[in-house]
Amino acid sequence: MAEFLNVALTFPTLPYSIVLAFAMVYWLLAACGVVDDGFATDGIDLGGGEEGLHGISGMFSRLGLGGAPVMLVIALLAFFGWTGTYLTHLFLLQPLPVPLRWAAGSAVALLALVPAVPLTALILRPVRRLLLRLRAVPQTSLLGRIGVIASPQVTASTGYATVDDGGAGLILQVRLPDGQTLPRGSRVVLIDYVAEHNHYRVAAEDSHPALSFQDSLIAGDKEIHR
Repeated sequence: MAEFLNVALTFPTLPYSIVLAFAMVYWLLAACGVVDDGFATDGIDLGGGEEGLHGISGMFSRLGLGGAPVMLVIALLAFFGWTGTYLTHLFLLQPLPVPLRWAAGSAVALLALVPAVPLTALILRPVRRLLLRLRAVPQTSLLGRIGVIASPQVTASTGYATVDDGGAGLILQVRLPDGQTLPRGSRVVLIDYVAEHNHYRVAAEDSHPALSFQDSLIAGDKEIHR
């Protein structure tokens, strides 16, 4: 244990140990909900402002490390860099004189990133595929869609409906204005999304003004062509 700490807490392993420890603390806080884990966005603000974030994300993208939370990429790079530096330090650098160890250690610390980048990119491939599957459908794109009530009824406090999205379909939480109810099988229109409660406000299809106007136009057009 003493030898492990001696290698991990001395140059050239020390810089990677610091970054790896910071990443571990960050993900511990993310697991507790104290900080954002970044899986719902394209990156994480590291405190450098929006411009700094784009710079880091752009650099990672050019290296094939894009499409994942920035702190996840940093944690993986630090882990592989630390592993390579630690093993080289343990077996090759410790016997060297201090000046030579510092010179060789600087080169090792930089060169450790060379295998770390492709290894991190390899690990991120399944992560990116998983994130694409979990990516939420943009809520505004669903407004105006027709849904069918699938719960026994929809009220101001409960209910859900199915919406055809061209794929397997979506099951969404929906709500009506106070005092209104609709039974299972009724067709409704998604008119608003309430982000704080993650549900949609809906209206009965035949009572929605826009659709009623559209239906009137269609009926009038059919009458003209008779």
